[in-house]
Amino acid sequence: MRTPMIAGNWKLHKTLAESSALVRELMPAVAANQVVEIVVAPVFTALDKVAEAIAGSNIKLAAQNCYSQPQGAFTGEVSPPLLKDVGCQYVIIGHSERRQLFGESDELINSKAHALAKTGLGSILCIGETLDEREADQMFDVLRRQVRLGLKNLSAEQMAGVVIAYEPVWAIGTGKTASDAQAQEAHAFIRALLTELYDKPTANATRILYGGSVKPDNVDNLMSQPDVDGALVGGASLKAEDFARIVNFQTTT
Repeated sequence: MRTPMIAGNWKLHKTLAESSALVRELMPAVAANQVVEIVVAPVFTALDKVAEAIAGSNIKLAAQNCYSQPQGAFTGEVSPPLLKDVGCQYVIIGHSERRQLFGESDELINSKAHALAKTGLGSILCIGETLDEREADQMFDVLRRQVRLGLKNLSAEQMAGVVIAYEPVWAIGTGKTASDAQAQEAHAFIRALLTELYDKPTANATRILYGGSVKPDNVDNLMSQPDVDGALVGGASLKAEDFARIVNFQTTT
């Protein structure tokens, strides 16, 4: 059985005080949940403060990005060893906003995956097609490319530290959500691709999250799909009540 993961990507939101207040409100609302791996990803400047606030709780810390080198003359970057030092257990890589707004390539994202594996941190590797790509029947080609290149030369053993997040770009922050059937179709395709790239045990053990306007009123149906192992939550993770309801989802099957 794959342990469900619900991860909150706070993006560029929340001051130090607001970040602390959010997790302090969240903690009692999810404290009884021992079946879901709960992760929050604040801005870089709030990582230390949030790590301090969640110490001893069932909430884990993630960063929203990293660089592929451990140190050096890379002004403005943050390395995996530094993120591990501050208390992170996961790092989000390949988010569509990084790909689209900052021009990150599959090759760069792959280098980050290797750097995280070497550091002992988990990767949450984001993949997903745009609306134009879906309407042009290119969805499977895009997902195949992003998975193959993003995981290039990662071993089956290293895949134990990788979580994949399928986020159709057209559903991120738009209020639109892939239907349950659309999400399951994409997730099943990704799992089949992992079987081709690795083997069936590795594919069956890899968690595949859905992301894209996940909310309290749609999480139950999404989590009822056999290949949906969790959610990468954006806007709804900024409200403790909403995120707690997503964490405490109830499957409908």
